[in-house]
Amino acid sequence: MSALRVLVGCKRVIDYAVKIRVKPDKSGVVTEGVKHSMNPFDEIALEEAVRLKEKKVAGEVVAVSCGPTQSQEVLRTALAMGADRAIHVKVEGKDVDAMQPIHVAKILSKIAQDEKIDLMILGKQAIDDDCNQTGQMTASLLDWPQATFASKVEKNNGGLTVMREIDGGLETIKVKLPAIVTSDLRLNEPRYATLPNIMKAKKKPLAVKAPSDYGVEVKPHIEVLSVEDPPVREAGQKVETVEELVSKLREVGLIPSS
Repeated sequence: MSALRVLVGCKRVIDYAVKIRVKPDKSGVVTEGVKHSMNPFDEIALEEAVRLKEKKVAGEVVAVSCGPTQSQEVLRTALAMGADRAIHVKVEGKDVDAMQPIHVAKILSKIAQDEKIDLMILGKQAIDDDCNQTGQMTASLLDWPQATFASKVEKNNGGLTVMREIDGGLETIKVKLPAIVTSDLRLNEPRYATLPNIMKAKKKPLAVKAPSDYGVEVKPHIEVLSVEDPPVREAGQKVETVEELVSKLREVGLIPSS
């Protein structure tokens, strides 16, 4: 079988180290003037694609991001990490807030068909909305096998052997290609983009498209009514004895009175 054509999703999110602040009107979180970066799970997905290319399993790695103009910064990082070319599906203004996993899934599925992709690797979820939906929806739209929460990926004859993270431990499955894999934390440790590769990335091709180019209308299917900070945790209490602990638990109704 010839080398695989791999597509990787790269979402621009608020950097994981930034403390999130809710807007005064509770319509969302503050994004203006806030550091953004590539979704950490997408970094892992991209690293896996680049490693497959280094093993000669993959022949080309294409990075895709749907979002505002600033998403091109994330794509340039992807190119510096080893992607061969990038596609920016430009979404601006109110459409950015309206974009949901189903819209991204429709766009990715169309790109996969247009580009004759053999393998799509996505982060299992984005750290801004934690939806964990795009990979599964894309697999459904394409009618491709899916291997979610991957912690190890190996090529076999005509397919992949994937170790998955599940509640009870680990599960190993086999999927035929073309397929979709979503990355978990233990899959790998992403590399840093070196300065020479950052400079080379500026010359790599980056195509700019619109959702309409793929026949997708960005129209919200859900409405966010309110975004609020989580409640502040109350301070704990120290007790000296088991009897005192039981007494305290009875006071707050966590155990029944005798």
